[in-house]
This record gives sequence, structure tokens and C-alpha cells, in this order.
Amino acid sequence: MRGQVRVNGALRPKSHRVAAGDVLEIVLDSRSETTLEHEQAELALAYEDEYLLVVDKPSGLVVHPGAGRAEGTLAHALVGLAAGGEDPDRPGIVHRLDRETSGLLVVARTEEAYRGLAGIVRRRALERGYVALVRGRPRSRTGRIEAPIGRDRVDPTRRSLDTEAPRAAVTHFALTEPLGDYALLDVRLETGRTHQIRVHLAAIELPIVGDRTYGVQGLGLTRQFLHAGSLAFPHPVTGERIEAVSPLPKDLAAALEVARGR
Repeated sequence: MRGQVRVNGALRPKSHRVAAGDVLEIVLDSRSETTLEHEQAELALAYEDEYLLVVDKPSGLVVHPGAGRAEGTLAHALVGLAAGGEDPDRPGIVHRLDRETSGLLVVARTEEAYRGLAGIVRRRALERGYVALVRGRPRSRTGRIEAPIGRDRVDPTRRSLDTEAPRAAVTHFALTEPLGDYALLDVRLETGRTHQIRVHLAAIELPIVGDRTYGVQGLGLTRQFLHAGSLAFPHPVTGERIEAVSPLPKDLAAALEVARGR
């Protein structure tokens, strides 16, 4: 609603207190209602109730419209199923996955659920577990990467540690299986910055296999070996603990077998 509310004909800061006799003018622009049109798509659901959905997103599907993508997104497929939030082009969406990253994300179906989920994300109570195959071997079986991330100073399409607008970012990892030149990792997000896992692992010389931007090629992969395999959180309305899991997609499972030498 920025710029859409005036007091006595003038814009006021959010902290402004209205007084008796003040005239409030609210201007609703064309974005006050969603411009999305429903597009048919097969959606795999790991959990569903009247308040929320846990979607198992396939690789290649963009979560919401943005620069260069005006249609064919998950948000389009969720029209009529998702709701909540101030952005009409992202109804119900409180977090996202990169286009080529597969796996689980939770979507609100009501405004109440959206507010609750947004609070869960802010409190870092949304437990997000990823499976990543990297080239190299971690120096320890577990680790914590704490390094601020932002848009790269030179290339704004990339995220980087070398940035003029750093935002706190924390990633945890554990070695699941050593595989010679490769390693299978269990990765947990404490924060959720764009490209966070990919940038953080590359920064400690553990680039994700198949990642064309930050990683290395190999094992016949055409996308990064990064899968959001688990999700857990307190239900935003009932408080019940929700847990969901997603198995490795076929392309990643096949690449893992190659890495194992089978």
C-alpha cells in the first residue's frame, strides 16, 4: 500500500497519527487484485489441508513471475488454491526455490495462514533440509557457513560474498556419504537468501555438481544436484508439527549412482 494512502491530501510516514477530522484517501491501483490467470499443471502435493499446501516442485518450474518470466510459473498453477500476502503475483508464497532446484515448499491458502507462515520464516522456525552433491571433500564431517550474501558487485544476476548490499546468511551442512571426488551432503538453511546454498558451498571450495553458475559440470547432469528433500514447521493455525519428505528425482538418483561407481 506504499503511496496509496494520503492524509488530508498528503503522503505521511507510517508513524503518523491521525486526528479527529482528518480525511483519509485510499487509492487502489490495478495491482490490488491478482493479474495471474490460472494455468493447468500437475502438482505433486506432500501435504494438504484447508490452510496450506506443501508442494513438491519439479526442476525447471519457476515459483513466481519476475523479470523474463510472465507465465508458466507455480504461482499460475496455484491460482484458486493459494492466497495471502500483499503481492498479488505471489499469492500465498512465503519462500521459494531456484528454478532448477527441485523439492518442497509450503504455500498458504488463507491470509491467516500466510501471516503465520511468514512469522515462522522470520523466526527461522521453518526447517528446510536439502540434499546436495558437491565436488570435493569437506574438511570436517559437519560445518557452519556464516557469510553475508548480496548481488555481486560486477554481475547483478549473480549472488556473491563480494557485494555492496550484504545480508546475513547461515548454512549448516553434514557429510552424508564420501564418494571419491564427490561428496553427498545434508544441508540445512538457517536463513533463506537467494542462491544461498550454491554460493556458500562454492565459497568453501565444495561446488555443487551440475550448477552452471556457481558449480562444476559432471555426471551427465543438466541442472544442479540440489533437492529440497525435507520440510518441517509448526502449523501456522493449529500449532501441530508438520513434516514432509520428498525422494530424489530420477535424474539426481541416476547421477548419484554414477558417482558411486555403479
